[in-house]
Amino acid sequence: MTAQASKIGTGALPADTPILEMRGISQVFPGVKALDGVSIALHPGQVTALIGENGAGKSTLVKILTGIYRPNEGEILVDGKPVTFANAQAAIHAGVTAIHQETVLFDELTVGENIFLGHAPRTRFGLIDWRQINERSRILMQALESDIDPTTKLKDFSIAQRHLVAIARALSVEARIVIMDEPTAALSRKEIDDLFRIVEGLKRQGKAILFISHKFDELYEIADNYAVFRDGRMVGSGILKETPQGEIVRLMVGRDVHDVFPKMPAVIGPSVLSVKGYSHETEFRDISFDLRRGEILGVYGLIGAGRSELGQSLFGMTRPAAGSLSLEGKPITISSPADAIAAGIVYVPEERGRHGLALEMPIYQNMSLPSLIRTSLAGFLKTTNELALARRYAERLDLRAAALSVPVGTLSGGNQQKVVIGKWLATAPKVIILDEPTKGIDIGSKAAVHGFISELAGEGLSIIMISSELPEILGMSDRVLVMREGLSAGLYEREGLSAETLVRAATGNA
Repeated sequence: MTAQASKIGTGALPADTPILEMRGISQVFPGVKALDGVSIALHPGQVTALIGENGAGKSTLVKILTGIYRPNEGEILVDGKPVTFANAQAAIHAGVTAIHQETVLFDELTVGENIFLGHAPRTRFGLIDWRQINERSRILMQALESDIDPTTKLKDFSIAQRHLVAIARALSVEARIVIMDEPTAALSRKEIDDLFRIVEGLKRQGKAILFISHKFDELYEIADNYAVFRDGRMVGSGILKETPQGEIVRLMVGRDVHDVFPKMPAVIGPSVLSVKGYSHETEFRDISFDLRRGEILGVYGLIGAGRSELGQSLFGMTRPAAGSLSLEGKPITISSPADAIAAGIVYVPEERGRHGLALEMPIYQNMSLPSLIRTSLAGFLKTTNELALARRYAERLDLRAAALSVPVGTLSGGNQQKVVIGKWLATAPKVIILDEPTKGIDIGSKAAVHGFISELAGEGLSIIMISSELPEILGMSDRVLVMREGLSAGLYEREGLSAETLVRAATGNA
């Protein structure tokens, strides 16, 4: 993309005139009305936050905007003129591009190849012009304030750098409307700040940006306008900074949610898991704590503090270099996840889609995977036993699914998390480690998951909850272990604990 092309859209329209409008859009699938007469306008130089619970219709709207679906009713206008997006190429040609949470990029291709995949410049002889690919990729990365070498393979870069490549890819097609779908889900605070600086630059270029996120603090930081969807309808819109967060939540869920963290009074019992001097060669060292019966122990820290690595080691995914474990007063050795499960320690991973579920398999088989001995007879799996086990925990967790036989990958994020938790509860554990238990799920589902976590603690289960969300840590924990650069930075009681105290400990400014 040339310097001239990078300014596409700048000053093309007055700020109050939409680049793109969707009017009366409806989308019907068999038995489901995914969108019901919704309208939304995207303006040049402005960020519009698209807000709603999982299943509210956000993804359907994005697929219509990107040409994957054609709406049953309504019209789309670009620069005030009706358009039809017959396919994804038509949407791109109109200047619409999307950066998804998990944008498809290819590790073994170079940065430049990823950016121009599918629309590579050609020489006059019809051959791919590699010089242009690298030159234009370098200009794009420089515009994003990055010195990434376009000739380097993508596999050598971090998640944040991959986001930059995805943004450069979007801008390489001279996009005027940029859709960002959960773009900060896997980024550190510094990387989020860097991304927001890029977004501000896109605004100055006159791009219209549709920003989808479940994180209210980020939305209030970056967005100008908002549109709230509920059950396929637009239920509210306006200027975000003039609208209280409580009103946004009420619009999202159709009711007031005063307590997203329904923490029950805890009856704390004796120590269940004792961790002494636990160390890993590269990730953490000299971690000690006692986890008590019925306790929720929050583990907080910045990216790279060693929180997830500690949880994974306690589950036997990595071996410690030093330290000891005791369970209910008896020394134990955990060398593998099988050892942990046998001892009664289970782990719900941060990346549930990659590490916690077999997305193509049905719900009931995912639920029964760790309990195959219980659901088998004479060495053969019994489907009736698997279904009975899955049904028991689906009912207990209020799992929302058409049937237990549907692939778990078809469920919303909140319901997928319930499947992961359910499969481990079926093993009757003594300790459950929850790594970012509400990552990527909406506020209504968060409240449901938090409520269930509190119920489990009330029943005597001991819980380690690893989280980067301060409200979650403060709202749900009985005590909080703060980690910094692989070390323990303090163990704090719930009473009187503030966000400032935790941040100071996590950053070394205590």
